[in-house]
Amino acid sequence: MPLAAATLAFLLGRRAAVFLVLPTAISIPAAVSGLIYQVWRFGPRSHEVGGWGAPLGIELYADGLSASMLMVTAVIMLMASIYALQITFRGGDQSEGCDSEFFWPLWLFLWATLNAVFLSRDVFNLYITLELLVLSAVPLLTLSGSGMALTAGMRYLLIAMLSSMFYLLGVSLLYALYSTLNIPELGRIMESTPAAWVAVVLITAGLLLKTGLFPLHFWLPSAHGNAPAPVSALLSGLVVKASFYLLLRLWFETFPKALSPAAGQYLGILGSAAILWGSLLALFQERLKLVIAYSTVAQIGYFFLLFPLATFSRASSVGAIERGGEAWLGATYFIFSHAFAKASMFLAAGCIARAAGSDRLESMNGIGQYLPVSVFAFALAGVSLMGLPPSGGFIGKWMLLTAAFGSGQWWWALVMNVGGLLAAGYVLVVVRHAVRFRPVDIRFYAVPRGMQWAALALALFSILLGISGPLPLDFLEIGSPFAAFRGSVP
Repeated sequence: MPLAAATLAFLLGRRAAVFLVLPTAISIPAAVSGLIYQVWRFGPRSHEVGGWGAPLGIELYADGLSASMLMVTAVIMLMASIYALQITFRGGDQSEGCDSEFFWPLWLFLWATLNAVFLSRDVFNLYITLELLVLSAVPLLTLSGSGMALTAGMRYLLIAMLSSMFYLLGVSLLYALYSTLNIPELGRIMESTPAAWVAVVLITAGLLLKTGLFPLHFWLPSAHGNAPAPVSALLSGLVVKASFYLLLRLWFETFPKALSPAAGQYLGILGSAAILWGSLLALFQERLKLVIAYSTVAQIGYFFLLFPLATFSRASSVGAIERGGEAWLGATYFIFSHAFAKASMFLAAGCIARAAGSDRLESMNGIGQYLPVSVFAFALAGVSLMGLPPSGGFIGKWMLLTAAFGSGQWWWALVMNVGGLLAAGYVLVVVRHAVRFRPVDIRFYAVPRGMQWAALALALFSILLGISGPLPLDFLEIGSPFAAFRGSVP
C-alpha cells in the first residue's frame, strides 16, 4: 500500500498526494493488525514472492518480532503523517520542505522500505532494502534546503555508503563460503572459521555504522538535529531501529555458531560508553533537537546491553539461557518504547520550535504556559526514557536489570541506573526552561492542535506499553530464538 501510494503521489503531484496520505496511513495499521492476528493464531508466517522460495527466490517472513516492528512503524508513521499534513497545509515559511513535490513520495517510499526490511529473510535482499532506506531518508533530511541540513545529509549519505560497502563485502564472503543467503539456512550450516569471523565482523561493522553506536555515532546528532521535525521523528524512532533489527536477527539466528561470549561483551562495552557519553553531551546542548539527538546516541547503548547478557547465556546452563531470553524480551520491548518516546519528543520539539521561532533552549522559556500539551508530551516521553513506572521503558529496563543480576553481570545494571539518572537530568533541564517565568514582552507563534496531539498520542503509546500486561511479551516470543526458555516477567 505505501509503495502504490508513493507512486501515485509522484505521478499526480503534491495536491493529489496530500489526499492519498491519510487513507493510506489509516489502512496500513488495519492490514498489519490482520497479519498480527494470523501470527498469533497460526505462528510465524512466510510468503514466497512469485512462487519462488529460498534459496532462489525472495521469501517474506513474519514472526512476533517482525510483526510487532511493522505495527510500531505503522502507528508512528500514522501520527507523524498527521503532523506533517498540518505543516503542509499551514506551514508557510516554516514548512521545512514538507510542501515540496517530493516530500510525500519519499515519505511513503520510506514507509514501504521499512516494511520490506522487517519482512525480508535474505541477507542480500536486506542489503537492497537498507540502501533504499538511505535513498529515501537522505533526501527527506535535506528538503528544507538549509546549509546545516545539506551538510548533515551529505555526511549521512557518505557514512551510509561506507557501511553498505562493509555489509556487502560480508554478504559476498558468506555466499562464497556457503552458497546461500537465506538467514535460517545460513544459521544451520555456518561454522566457526576464520573466514566466517571476517564476514561477521564486516557485516556487524556496517550495521553498527548505520545504527550510530558509539564511537561510530558522529553522523547521527547532526542528521537528527537538522532534519524537519517529522523526519527527525522517523530517523530516530524507526530508521536506526531497522539496522539494529537486522543485527538482532543475524546475531541470534545466523551467527551463533561463529560467535563467542567475548564478542557480546565488546558490544556491551560500546553500549555502556554510548549511554554515558551520549547522556553527558545531551546535558550540555543549547538546542532542543540536539538534546534529543544526543539522547538517541545514549539510548541506542541500551539496545546493545542485550548482547553480553544473551550471548553469555547461550553458552551456559538452561537457567542462564532463561536470563538470556528475558534480556532478549526486555531489549526488544525497550526498543518499542524508545521508538514511540523518541518520535514523540521530536514532534513535540517541532511544535515548541515552531511556537518559539527557534529550538534554542533559552528561546522556549515559559512556553509551558502556551503549549502545555507539547511540553507534557515531551515530559511523558522522558518518563519512558528514564525507565520510570508505569512506562514501557520501565518494563524493558527491569527485564534487562533482572537478566544482568541473574547472570551475575551486575556491572551492566550499574550502567543502566547511571544512564537513567542522566536521562532524568537532561529531560528536567528542558522542562525547567519550559516552566520558567515568561516575560510579558515575549510572544509565541500559533501551532496547529493536530501537531500537538500527534506528539502526545505517541507519548501515551510509550506509557501504555507499560500497563498492557503480558500479551505483547507473549506475542514477541512467537518465533523468538529463546522461545523455549521463558524467563520471569514482572
